[in-house]
Amino acid sequence: MNRTQALNGAAPIGLAHLAWPFFDPAHRELAQQLAQWTAQQPAHEDHLGTDEQCRTWVRRLGQAGWLRHVVALEPGGASSSTAHTRLDTRTICLLRETLAQHDGLADFALAMQGLGSGAISLYGTPEQRQQWLPDVALGQCITAFALSESQAGSDVAAMQCRAEETPNEVVLNGEKTWISNGGIADLYVVFARSRPMNAAASAKASSGISAYLVPANTPGLRIAERIQVMAPHPLARLQLEDCRLPIENRLGQGGQGFKIAMQTLDVFRTSVAAAGLGFARRALAEGLQRARSRAMFGATLAQQPLAQAKLADMAMQVDAAALLTYRAAWMRDQGQSVTMEAAMAKLTATENAQRVIDSAVQLWGGLGVVSGQTVERLYREIRALRIYEGASEVQQLIIGRELLRAAS
Repeated sequence: MNRTQALNGAAPIGLAHLAWPFFDPAHRELAQQLAQWTAQQPAHEDHLGTDEQCRTWVRRLGQAGWLRHVVALEPGGASSSTAHTRLDTRTICLLRETLAQHDGLADFALAMQGLGSGAISLYGTPEQRQQWLPDVALGQCITAFALSESQAGSDVAAMQCRAEETPNEVVLNGEKTWISNGGIADLYVVFARSRPMNAAASAKASSGISAYLVPANTPGLRIAERIQVMAPHPLARLQLEDCRLPIENRLGQGGQGFKIAMQTLDVFRTSVAAAGLGFARRALAEGLQRARSRAMFGATLAQQPLAQAKLADMAMQVDAAALLTYRAAWMRDQGQSVTMEAAMAKLTATENAQRVIDSAVQLWGGLGVVSGQTVERLYREIRALRIYEGASEVQQLIIGRELLRAAS
């Protein structure tokens, strides 16, 4: 069974939650249209996605109009027909869930366009938005979010990349690593320390970080290393050496970088949960298909009580993740603070997806670990979601901190 056939077979499972009160009629219509569109799209079958495959997905998503949902222009912008004026979290989550069911690289391409340009959507000047966002929405400009460093991943305040500002320009020096879309991006949103950090100020070290728009062809910016991981994600380490930019390329005010990064991640963290949910739904569909077709002990695997129990557990974990994911998305769209709810959604959905996919591999038996099988691909792809945009342990810390704050 190929991916499209499996996805079509999983449609009742994948769309049943649209009846929940979290969604408006527009969300339901969009989800139906996207499900039909993805069923017609070829999925990459390689062990790892290539750069060109990623670029192809960006172009395909842009041409079909899906990328406009992860880009927000100022109301009345000249290109408002190609992008929204606000970011709707439920829409982004539905997009990621559906694309992840079909092809992890498709989900990655959409998510990185949103994350890479999210800071511009939130903090860009009208000129910055107009210069970059229409092309991002059309899939003609690939973006990247350059925040992490070798010693500054979960602890963003430990950032060492430096920015020296004058009234007219900024000079960047340092490294960024684990940068998604590194090497294929046309534009990098780079975060750097614009004020020195010392021991006395370490408690407020995050206040000295700023954000900058760095076109890929800027002198001094180079790809120092391409990083290959188990999932089909283009990753790279960036080197910035006397990288000069006009001061107009700074996003927001000086020292606002940490706030910009956290608010951008806040928008897209819940969508990581949705991607995990999409992977889990696909794994459940694959598990059901295998259980119903695999002969065992004079019957089918589906007729064995232990297999039925495993499928039941998988279904419960999927629905639990979905409820937390779309609760957080709905709350954010209502203008509510979702720091704890987004952390709960991301933690639960990604951890549950790991368990559901592992169960699907068990149901497939020996074939489940053969390279090229869908469940084997899912097993590789889900692992990164438990780390990026806040590892599971970081989500636990956030939840605990918010609980204690509410109780004080």
